[in-house]
Amino acid sequence: MLLALDTTTEILHLALIQGDQAWVRRVLSGVGRSHSERLLPALNELMAEAGAVSKGLSGVAVCLGPGGFTSLRIGVATAEGLGLTGLPTWGFSAFALRAETLSQAGVAEPFWTLLDGQRKEAFHQRWAGGPASPAAKHPLAALPAFVGDETWWAPEAFAPRVEAVLSAHRILLADEGEATLAGLVALARRVSQGLPEAPLVPFYLRETDAEVNFPLAAAHLSEALRKGVAR
Repeated sequence: MLLALDTTTEILHLALIQGDQAWVRRVLSGVGRSHSERLLPALNELMAEAGAVSKGLSGVAVCLGPGGFTSLRIGVATAEGLGLTGLPTWGFSAFALRAETLSQAGVAEPFWTLLDGQRKEAFHQRWAGGPASPAAKHPLAALPAFVGDETWWAPEAFAPRVEAVLSAHRILLADEGEATLAGLVALARRVSQGLPEAPLVPFYLRETDAEVNFPLAAAHLSEALRKGVAR
């Protein structure tokens, strides 16, 4: 039984996958540390629903970001902790998850995935049969120069801010929560067919507030440590 996790936003997405069956859960958790309070109880409830025990897990697939610093680290740390018991682990990006979500919903490529980068910025990546541009971060006001007239998708909570600068070509999903869970299940099945990853390295794509406010203190850090490993 494969466990799949996405904790990169204010919503927890969980899935237990066994063959053609999947048990899923979507939990509105809020931002930051509340994930640490809700993740394990939600996982225990999902495992009880599936009639599973922790010893029955065969591996863990987890979203590595980008997303909220604290929230995505909670998911990665949970997967790493389970990895210490001997379970194989796999990682995937938030862009790959959203692209799979749109694909499962029947959305045609190419399209842009736009995620909340905070500080009036957006994380973005173009998708066409896979990532067609490097994942990047830019001010919201700069998005028209990248997206142009192509279709784009952003989470419901973030989309109104994007629409202020990109008023057309937004992709709408009938049920974003259901579509995201379907994408999580499909992507976890696929990545688990590849080689496991250890250790799992978060993909932040931006610096912490401390690094922005005190740049000299972080000047000695490598780009990989500051922003994570690009995917």
